[in-house]
Amino acid sequence: MIAALPDADALRSRLPSTTMWGPIDVVATTGSTNADLSSAAHDGAPGGRVLVAGEQTAGRGRLARTWASPAGASVSMSVLLQPKQDWSRWGWLSLLAGLAVSSSLEALAPEGVRVALKWPNDVLLDGGKVCGILSERVESAAGLRAVVGIGINLTLTRDQLPVPTATSLALAGFDVTATDVVAGVLTEFERYYRVWEAEGTLRDDYVARCASIGTPLTISVAGEPPRSGVGRGVDVDGRLEVETAAGLERFAVGDVIHARLA
Repeated sequence: MIAALPDADALRSRLPSTTMWGPIDVVATTGSTNADLSSAAHDGAPGGRVLVAGEQTAGRGRLARTWASPAGASVSMSVLLQPKQDWSRWGWLSLLAGLAVSSSLEALAPEGVRVALKWPNDVLLDGGKVCGILSERVESAAGLRAVVGIGINLTLTRDQLPVPTATSLALAGFDVTATDVVAGVLTEFERYYRVWEAEGTLRDDYVARCASIGTPLTISVAGEPPRSGVGRGVDVDGRLEVETAAGLERFAVGDVIHARLA
C-alpha cells in the first residue's frame, strides 16, 4: 500500500546534512504548492524551500492545463530555487525535474516496469504518464527565483485517471511509500541541479534517458501543423531535434506523441 502523504521527519532524515533543501514542509491539502512557494518568493524567501501536499485543489500543469490531485491518491511537491545560472538557461529546470523523477522511479520500480522520459518532461511507466511538471519564474524584490512543481500519481485507480493515457504507481505495481518517492525525487533533483549549476546544461544526462531520441514521433506546436519525423537529440538548450521531411528542426515547446504509443 502506498501511503498518500510523506512523513516530514522521516523525509528529512533521508536527506544528507549537507542537502540544499530546507525548510521542508508537508501539508495535507493546499490550493497549489507552486502558488504557495511563489508567494514565499515574493516575500523574499531564499532558494531551497520545499512544500509537499497530499492534495491540490487548484493545481496547474504545463500549457495552462489543469492537473488533477485528488486527496489520498497523489503527491504534489514544489521546490523554490535561486539559480546562479543566467535565466536564459532556466528552460532546463523542467527537463531537470523530469530527469530527477524518472531516475528516482527507476530505482524504485518493480522488475519489468519500463520507466521512460518523453520530451520535454513527461515520465512514463510502461507508456502511461505518471507525472506532471510545471516550472515558473518569479520576479521578486529580492531577485529572480524559480519554482518547480511536480505531481506524481500514487494510488489512482483506472476509474480515477484524468485521461486514458495516464497511470499511477499503484497500477504499475510499485510497493513504496510517499516518503520513498519524495525523498528519491529530492535526492536526484539535487544531484542533477548541482551539475546544471556548474555546466549550464544537462544535455548528456538527458540524452541518455530520453526515449524520444531515436524514436519515430509527431510533434504539435500551437498554431502550426503537426510535424512527423524521428527524434535525433537535444541541443545545449534542451530543444528537441527532429529529423523531418524539411530537414533537422529544433523545438523549444510542443506536444510529442511517440509513434509506438499513438
